[in-house]
Amino acid sequence: MIHLLDIQNKLDGTRELLLEKLSHPYLMEHVESPFIDDDRLLLLTSLLEQQEGNQERATSYTLTTMLLQIALDTHEHVHNSLPGEGDESHKQRQLTVLAGIYYSGLYYKLLADLEDVDMIKRLATGVKEVNEHKISLYQKDSGAIDQLMESLKLIESSLLGKVADHYQAAEWYEFASNWLFVKRLLSEETLFMNTGHSLLFNALKKIALPKMDQKAAELSSEQQKYLLSICTRYIEFSMTKIKTASKKLSGMNSLLMERLDLITGQYQSMSKKFAEEG
Repeated sequence: MIHLLDIQNKLDGTRELLLEKLSHPYLMEHVESPFIDDDRLLLLTSLLEQQEGNQERATSYTLTTMLLQIALDTHEHVHNSLPGEGDESHKQRQLTVLAGIYYSGLYYKLLADLEDVDMIKRLATGVKEVNEHKISLYQKDSGAIDQLMESLKLIESSLLGKVADHYQAAEWYEFASNWLFVKRLLSEETLFMNTGHSLLFNALKKIALPKMDQKAAELSSEQQKYLLSICTRYIEFSMTKIKTASKKLSGMNSLLMERLDLITGQYQSMSKKFAEEG
């Protein structure tokens, strides 16, 4: 229980520090509050709890990685202008871009203070990977489903993977990357089932249904089920990999296991809903 409370205290403390650094009066007034992924924070904290003996350095690594992820996610919310769009929307896009740059600047300042050249290089490589695979996903460049799914997985996990690489903790990357991948797939499935569209499913449609008119507004029920079944197969496979990897980790804690149970429950609920609608 002491260990559990210790992890929770570290999570709470790091989250508070993160919120302090993200707080900027003007941005808070004009830009949507940045999203903090608590699962990613938990994974990073748990990884560094096991691998890094220096608590100050562990906190700095967690903060810098989370800030960089938030910067990347913030830039993703910038949309192209639409015909007839007003000055206010244009200003909103500009401020969102500036917010992303501001969060990136916080990350670089923290790493510069640490004077950790190796971690700077690793995370810079991670940023490059994320951006390359985002471009591929947005432009629907993937020629195969495996390639598309690997791009999505790297978008979600490259930064955390670079931290794991720093400690040669391959088992942590296997565990965390599949965890984040499953979360993203479940999110994409939910959006697709509710709206008929999602970033992943729009790209998947191009590969899996090549003879279909890609500009068609609606998919048939059978086409929707087919795309969902593809996504479900990848979720099932990754869930198996998560369970296998978790058995190799000596740093598993109660919070990780509780959260993993929730994700498993979400997956089972989605599978049941999919089966009932089928």
